[in-house]
Amino acid sequence: MSAIPDIGVVQKFERYAKDEATLKKFYYSPAHGNLRGWYVRRLATSESGNRQASSVEVCTWRIRGYMSLSDAAETELVFDDLIEGVRDAFVPDESLGGLVDQCSDPTNIDGVSGIQLIDAGPVMFGGVLCHSARLELLTVRFLDRSP
Repeated sequence: MSAIPDIGVVQKFERYAKDEATLKKFYYSPAHGNLRGWYVRRLATSESGNRQASSVEVCTWRIRGYMSLSDAAETELVFDDLIEGVRDAFVPDESLGGLVDQCSDPTNIDGVSGIQLIDAGPVMFGGVLCHSARLELLTVRFLDRSP
């Protein structure tokens, strides 16, 4: 995600702090002079199949982004472009550099694949009015557990 232009700060995990000032520091982008940050977190993992031979591991990942909101500067449009930048960045390499086998449900009944925008809207974050986006990605690994 760090390669996406103007993405801001990308944390490897969801950062927490006891006070708002410290929380803001985790997501403050000096290059942009405002809050503009993201984190990636695993929400769930399930495994099915014969665990003695082969199985399918499915992980659901949350990608969460925040950016300071300014109505006068029309920042919602900038943030929407960042959301699409995140979604587009994952399209060329569905294996995520060989870490997974695919980014869609193995049954794929709905035809859903890649990063999905779950919701977006204004929130207070670190005491600052921000845009917020919640995205999800489903990853699949086909595991060979043969001894």
